[in-house]
Amino acid sequence: MTGRVSFRISKRFIRVWQRNLTVYRRTWKISFLPPLLEPLFYILAFGVGLGVLVGKIHYNSVEVSYVSFIAPALIAVNIMYNAFFENTFASFVRMYYQKTFDAIMATPISLEEIIVGEIMWGATKSLIATLIMLGVMSLFGFIAYPQGLLIVPLAFLGGIAFGSTGMFLTGIVPHIEIFNLPIFLFITPMFLFSGTFFPIENLPDWAQKLAILFPLTHLVKLTRSFAFGVASLELLWSVLYLFAFSIVFFPLALFVMHRRLIK
Repeated sequence: MTGRVSFRISKRFIRVWQRNLTVYRRTWKISFLPPLLEPLFYILAFGVGLGVLVGKIHYNSVEVSYVSFIAPALIAVNIMYNAFFENTFASFVRMYYQKTFDAIMATPISLEEIIVGEIMWGATKSLIATLIMLGVMSLFGFIAYPQGLLIVPLAFLGGIAFGSTGMFLTGIVPHIEIFNLPIFLFITPMFLFSGTFFPIENLPDWAQKLAILFPLTHLVKLTRSFAFGVASLELLWSVLYLFAFSIVFFPLALFVMHRRLIK
């Protein structure tokens, strides 16, 4: 092993992905429940509870029910959570406590290929959870097809963006408890102020400008538009933003993880 980061990644990273899939298949029933039941709980709480008080929401010059407004955003939040938490807490446990990374590096698989496999697995978990949630949301008529099918590849792109961010943090935090800090300062503000529960136009001007910098804002906008049956060129900017976010944090994740593990 050398101290230089190599960006020549072979298809051997698939073996790391495959390893995580094998573990997932052993506990899939537990992992299957959150994306299945969570949208039902939110729809019940917001549709029957808060939705009655809020009434209609003005979105893109049309009136929609409050539960229809938040339903697609819940898919976007789920994409963020699955990838981010998989590549922070779960990856940290595999790296630090289980020593899985050390064991894999004893094989021809390089560290960079391990990290790529981890990020791709985080994106895959986002994709699996999205497929489950789409099935639930479709039963309630919250997804317009065929445009709604675009949410599937979007889930993988969003998974790579947030998975890369999570892996970057895994490379710099000294202890697993420190993850609570980026969750409080990064994930929670996005969850609340990225247009998930109310339009960002309701925020002050300075807060709107800040919200545009959040990747979740663009993920919510795309998911909601596709769920409403809208697929316009205007949305291309949000797609490019998620691509750019991934392009920045993907190599950064490789760099910091290499610096942490290769002495």
